[in-house]
Amino acid sequence: MKSLSVRTRSHTQFLDITREIQNLVSELGMRSGMLAVFVPHTTAGVTINENADPDVTADIASALEKAVPWKAAYRHVEGNAAAHVKASMVGSSVQIIVEDGKLQLGTWQAVYFCEFDGPRSRKVWVQAL
Repeated sequence: MKSLSVRTRSHTQFLDITREIQNLVSELGMRSGMLAVFVPHTTAGVTINENADPDVTADIASALEKAVPWKAAYRHVEGNAAAHVKASMVGSSVQIIVEDGKLQLGTWQAVYFCEFDGPRSRKVWVQAL
């Protein structure tokens, strides 16, 4: 397993970590198989989506905020209940096919670390399967 450190700079942020994940595939010496990418945090997630237009991640963030507003009648006393809900909606892991040592993503796809309670220092774990 390899670990990637991520530093977010805003409350909600989608960071393209595709290049870093590809570098970890090379470090692992992986040629072919499946790669598990996992975020070990309860207020952050990971997803695969379009990287050609930055408005896509802005739209996702906006839609999540509309669906799960930061201020609402939550019972979680720490004040970040919305971040927990958003992280559950997005998910904590993705799987990616690796062939010839390269991530098999679609033309417009990228891997995004999704911050919902930042800014923070975070981890992403990557395991070859």
